[in-house]
Order: sequence, then C-alpha cells, then structure tokens
Amino acid sequence: MKKIFVINAGQNFGHSSGRFNKTITAETLAFFESREDVQVMKTDISNGYIPEEEVQKFVWADVVIYHTPIWWFQLPNGFKKYIDEVFTAGHQKGIYYSDGRRSENPKINYGTGGMLKGKHYMLTTTWNAPETAFTLPGEFFNEHSVDEGPLFGFHRMNAFTGMKPLKSFHFHDVEKNADVIRDMERYSEHLSKTFSEVQSLVSEAY
Repeated sequence: MKKIFVINAGQNFGHSSGRFNKTITAETLAFFESREDVQVMKTDISNGYIPEEEVQKFVWADVVIYHTPIWWFQLPNGFKKYIDEVFTAGHQKGIYYSDGRRSENPKINYGTGGMLKGKHYMLTTTWNAPETAFTLPGEFFNEHSVDEGPLFGFHRMNAFTGMKPLKSFHFHDVEKNADVIRDMERYSEHLSKTFSEVQSLVSEAY
C-alpha cells in the first residue's frame, strides 16, 4: 500500500480565487483514488488545520504532493504560515530532530537532522509568468528554472526534513492563457510517469 498526502495551498486572496489549484488537486485525487494499492490523505489549507495532526500526515505518507500558487515569486502567506506552524510542531516529533550538527564540530552536517528520510515529495506551482520568462536569454528570470531559482529555498526546506524530490510540474501563464483541458492532460501524463517511478522508489524503501 502506497500512502500519498496531498496538500492544496490555493487561497482566496485579492484577485485569486484558488480555483485552478482546486482543479489540480481534484485531478491528483482522482488519479490516485482509482488505484487499489494507494491510500490518500488530503489537506486544504484554506479550510483550516491542526498542526499536530498535519505532522502525523507527513509521518504517515510515503509521498507528499504540494499544490501551490506563486504570489510575488514566493509561497502564499497562508502556505508559509502552514509550513512554519506544522514543521515547528514536528520538531522531535517526526519531521526533524535537530539541524544535524554536533557541538564538537558545528561547522559541518547542517541540514542532516531530518526525520522523514526515505520519503519523497512532488511540487506543482501555478504562475502568471510564461515558461519563456525562465528559459529565454534576457528574460526576467535570467535562465534560472523555477526549481533552481525562486523555489530553491522550498526544495532545501524539504531536504532539511530528509525528503527527496520527485520531478516538479509547473503551470505557466495561467491568468492570461490558461487551457485547463490541455494543462490537465499534460499533468495527468506527468503523474503517470512519476507514479511509475514512485512505485519502484517506495518498494526500495521497504
């Protein structure tokens, strides 16, 4: 039995209604719930949560799937608050034990104290920015990818817990040029490919 924890960080704020991330989350749930060998838990951050219960979901899961919009090149405020509260509640209770260093040599081994080793995570993000803003010379992000540029810190945060990344999926230009049917087809293909890899990865962990 593979255990999947899906987090929807979409929020209703300003001109954002969170609908696109709800659609992505629904696609993810439908993909996994059609499989008999998979068990799924879900959190919609906008519906509220209890940090200690969220910690147990991270501990329970083989794979954590994050769905988040990007606001001003960062995580939305509600998602950042969720991470701050949940990961702090998970100190020595399943998410991380320490920063990994020892007093006899505090200059090395920072970031090795995670307690979620053997688990994986996958990130999806939604952007107003087109994909070319990350790939073309002279464009805004100077040819830095989402994962190596704006979301570098998010990936290091997950590494701090001990989790390893699966391939991310990023939705671009969703405000001006979204094509939901096309985007969900592409995302479903990504899930199919990634999940076949997850099966082997999880099997190796046991």
